[in-house]
Amino acid sequence: MTVRTAIGAARTRPCTLVVCRGCCCGDARKYPDYDHEWQLDRLRAAAEASAGRLAVRTTDCLGPCDQANIIVVQPSGEGRRRGGRPVWIGWSMGDDCTDEILRWAQAGGPGIAPPPATLELQFVQSAGERDRARR
Repeated sequence: MTVRTAIGAARTRPCTLVVCRGCCCGDARKYPDYDHEWQLDRLRAAAEASAGRLAVRTTDCLGPCDQANIIVVQPSGEGRRRGGRPVWIGWSMGDDCTDEILRWAQAGGPGIAPPPATLELQFVQSAGERDRARR
């Protein structure tokens, strides 16, 4: 049996939502009928209300632009110790999707709580996974 040890800050890291805001994600020209700022404000408000159990950060382009908007749900330190791995969610727009992402993250996220079945339909491969699959 392999024992996993989290080092330093990773030990207490919360479940983290990494919101892509690169070339296509969050772009009103690509999705003019969606309020991208409202979604980010809502995610940040949930993180603020979580007392440190949830974090949100933004990043530049993550790669799978054909599946924008992308949100990566990274496991907490405890979730990682239990085998959780980052989960990439594509087409992550709309109230229902945002609700499901928040519910899952607030329940603990990868490694702690199972994802909603309907959210699993939006799971996508990371850019690295897609590249490896093409080889």
